[in-house]
Amino acid sequence: MTRYPALFQINTRVWLTELGRRLGRPATLDDIPDADLDRLASRRFDWIWFLSVWQTGPAGQRVSRRQPEWLAEFGNTLPDLREEDIVGSGFAITGYTVHRMLGGDAALARLRTRLQQRGMRLMLDFVPNHTGLDHGWVESHPEYFVAGTEEDRRREPHNYIRIANPGGGQATFAYGRDPYFSGWPDTLQLDYSNPGTQRAMAGELTRIAGQCDGVRCDMAMLVLPDVFQRTWGRRPEPFWSRVIPHVRDRVPGFCLMAEVYWDLEWTMLREGFDYAYDKRLYDRLREHHARPVREHFHAGLDYQDKLARFLENHDEPRAAATFSPEVHEAAAVITFFSPGLRFFHQGQFEGRRKRISPHLVRGPEERTDDRLQQFYSRLLPALGRASVRDGHWELLQCVPAWDGNWTWDGFVAFAWRGAAGEQLVVAVNYAGNQGQCYVRLPFPNLAGSTLRFSDLMGEARYDRDGNDLASRGLFLDLPPWGYHVFEVKSL
Repeated sequence: MTRYPALFQINTRVWLTELGRRLGRPATLDDIPDADLDRLASRRFDWIWFLSVWQTGPAGQRVSRRQPEWLAEFGNTLPDLREEDIVGSGFAITGYTVHRMLGGDAALARLRTRLQQRGMRLMLDFVPNHTGLDHGWVESHPEYFVAGTEEDRRREPHNYIRIANPGGGQATFAYGRDPYFSGWPDTLQLDYSNPGTQRAMAGELTRIAGQCDGVRCDMAMLVLPDVFQRTWGRRPEPFWSRVIPHVRDRVPGFCLMAEVYWDLEWTMLREGFDYAYDKRLYDRLREHHARPVREHFHAGLDYQDKLARFLENHDEPRAAATFSPEVHEAAAVITFFSPGLRFFHQGQFEGRRKRISPHLVRGPEERTDDRLQQFYSRLLPALGRASVRDGHWELLQCVPAWDGNWTWDGFVAFAWRGAAGEQLVVAVNYAGNQGQCYVRLPFPNLAGSTLRFSDLMGEARYDRDGNDLASRGLFLDLPPWGYHVFEVKSL
């Protein structure tokens, strides 16, 4: 298994809508062309995350089509928005069976086999915190949900809903939410203080583990005892630390990635997750300051190896809309040459600028950004090198090029070393000014040799005296947001 794998996230329903338009009929998972899967495999992706494959219901769809704030967002994404474009959130799940419109469980099984034939693994969603409004448990097991009173609903209509039951009465339920925002009105909150709820959700996760190779767990920190108690005033027993070993006993090697915020990454990893979102690095890159970014990499590899590094995903704004082109490239070099799981998003390589809500099944037509497409066409082969996928990573020390040279503080630099002797130096001037520094190199036997530095991301090639490298380091002079990814060889 690769130490530092790469993941590619696909917006399944939007992709199938595009395929269906070309086919002249509704497309299912079976219609995904082998050529597209071959292309993903050629780019050395280890994981393919198919977003929003599970069954959703009409109640969630109705809510999605009526919320004024959501409709404004959808209209901004699709100026020609039609009602049929809004099918409801893929996270308002009514059952963990593959949506009938996507071809059902059998089509997913066939897709998984096709991925496996190409050396790729399948990741799907697991939403532990809530269900859709019309989930079957509302009738069969209403005790699985957080109940409310009519007074709760009158006082907080944004957090509670009244739902009719088959007996002709009505019951009040809480919307799913986190402690800092109003509820999601297309969902119901699961009650993790009820042992029955935990057993039921453990069963769902175990069953999902038989259909895929891993799951991305939506807002995974919301069911932690401390967080749940802060939100709902009741303290559940731990869930993740008990269910993850249970699932792995039945499906060895099953992978779990936590969507997590509020600096709870290490907490989730100790709960048993394989990976946790690295939102902190993303936020620091957005702030455009190199020192906090560099300091982020002082953490031990026991932690960094388990972080999922990204520049965009379905929840975040598009990277091409967030960063200018030159900053985008610099941030990508830092992000994806870091240790951990490299997490890419469909449309990122083409420079798409409009985020597509998980409520929509159609995306806008956008022109490809040729500069970014060319950039990623160079980046991905460099990331596919054995030294970067399975080698040893090290944060390098950058020092002033001369007394009073403050621009050194804008640099972030790494080294990668592979088992076959491959050596790489990655250096980025993450600043809006030209900068200079010396980078201390960790490579042995520098003295008495001549080394060639060949940039994998450009045309630069330099020969440097090993004695000078050993005594002072590698001198760099880079423009604002400039970078090098050097392959280093002895001549």
